Amino acid sequence: MLGLEFPEINEVIRWVDLFPTFNKIGLIACAAALVGTVVFLLAGNADSSVAPKGLRNLAEIVVEFIEGLIMETIGRDGLKWTPHMLSFFVFIYLCNLPGIIPVVYMPATARMAIPLFLAIVVWVIYNAVGIKHQKVGYITHMLWPPGVPIFMKPLVGLIEFVSNILLRPFALAIRLFANMLAGHMLLVTFAILTEELIIGDSVVLKPVAILPFFMLLFITAFEVLVGFLQAYIFTILACVFIGSSMASHDEHAEAH
Repeated sequence: MLGLEFPEINEVIRWVDLFPTFNKIGLIACAAALVGTVVFLLAGNADSSVAPKGLRNLAEIVVEFIEGLIMETIGRDGLKWTPHMLSFFVFIYLCNLPGIIPVVYMPATARMAIPLFLAIVVWVIYNAVGIKHQKVGYITHMLWPPGVPIFMKPLVGLIEFVSNILLRPFALAIRLFANMLAGHMLLVTFAILTEELIIGDSVVLKPVAILPFFMLLFITAFEVLVGFLQAYIFTILACVFIGSSMASHDEHAEAH
């Protein structure tokens, strides 16, 4: 009745392929990887004999931030994982940023493929680290934490297997995907509502467009924070998983 027309949901969350097997989500992901790489290459080539400024200063702040996360979750032995965690954080954040760019309004992490791939990479890393540090004890401890009665081991082993092997990478991926998709849908909704009210035929409704426009500005600012928090949460959980895998069976027992 008001003359407002909204696109179908499929048009909002699915982008047309640029060419077969490659769409704009892939383009955003490639751009994020390229931008992150170029920034740190330029920062690394900057003159280290003078006080850091510009890109070098930014790069050092980010590196120190990631090192702080690793020290809190893994300890000093985990600092060798700084390049990996830095790559996770920077790539995810740069994939999240296009979600606040007008017209684009689409973070690459709002499609399940990228969060799931990153989660699988983390899954492979922390299981490989666990097997390297604890050998067979890693598997037995993962299935049967210290203190589990013998008669409970079959049930606990099944639960822990499903939780640690099957659900953990999926939960890691869905947390990132769902939060970024929700923000994307809100931004698109208020952007379309603002546009439709402005270009619509009803003169009475045009002034009302200021309301969804202010909501659009608010959510945009909020999504800047959300994009950072989701990159932070994914990275710190990856650190926690690796730190847990590096800990020995005796250390786990003492913790309990």
